[in-house]
Amino acid sequence: MAGIDTIDAVQEMLSAQGYVCDRALGTVVFLALRLGRPLFLEGEAGVGKTEIAKALSAGLNRRLIRLQCYEGLDASTAVYEWNFPAQMVAIRTAEAAGDHSRKDLQAELFSDDYLIERPLLEAMRPDENGAPVLLIDELDRTDEPFEAFLLEALSDFQVTIPELGTIKAPEPPIVILTSNRTREVHDALKRRCLYHWVDYPDFDREMEILNARAPQAAAALSREVVAFVQQLRTEDLFKKPGVAETIDWAKCLLALDVINLSPEVIADTLGAILKYQDDIQKLQGSEAKRILDQVKATLEPA
Repeated sequence: MAGIDTIDAVQEMLSAQGYVCDRALGTVVFLALRLGRPLFLEGEAGVGKTEIAKALSAGLNRRLIRLQCYEGLDASTAVYEWNFPAQMVAIRTAEAAGDHSRKDLQAELFSDDYLIERPLLEAMRPDENGAPVLLIDELDRTDEPFEAFLLEALSDFQVTIPELGTIKAPEPPIVILTSNRTREVHDALKRRCLYHWVDYPDFDREMEILNARAPQAAAALSREVVAFVQQLRTEDLFKKPGVAETIDWAKCLLALDVINLSPEVIADTLGAILKYQDDIQKLQGSEAKRILDQVKATLEPA
């Protein structure tokens, strides 16, 4: 891809979009772009899997097409639908006019004019800016039949519509698949992709991310926020906070004009970093103070 001919160039391109990635992730993104292979990103919720597709779309000036997965998603919903209400209107109009043969009417009804394109079909269409970025988000929410269909679609980058025939992408889309690992995705699909586990960042990397996404935060507050969240991830919680929660919390604290963390401020804003009541209850009272004291003891002056 023009201008993206090294791993460093990929990291710089993503960084320009506010996405800070390490060398390993930069490498696998570079290989996915260079080899035209789908990229499968797995990891906990909130670690930046979805954001990388958005950053790629913006950095490459390509359209982002998102297929949000859910239980019960099937091939027809992901590829196309026929505009049934418009078809019914056309049938009634033709019957009233009496100037259409059955064969001509059927050809008209099952034409592009009545086709509603869904994400997978959209991604197969030509685009003047180049192949789009296709984000297949939270694949683990679907079931095995959809995985099998997706395996075929990603193998040849084509889909078949019985009434219209096979539609093949003139240029394969840039495919990013994500999974929160609520279940295992089949090996056959993973083998079609380059794979990377997106882990929680270390302290320095998370500081870089926070500085990029919430640059208004003072250095001292940012250090306390990142250190506190990092410590929270070592606690016995039902859902550990991701990087997205770190950014949200910092922005909430900025909106409240907070300069330094205190037990009272933490208690008032726990809903920005913890999303389950059981976890919030664990941090009530002396627990938040205990963790904050640990954080302040480990942080050196900025």
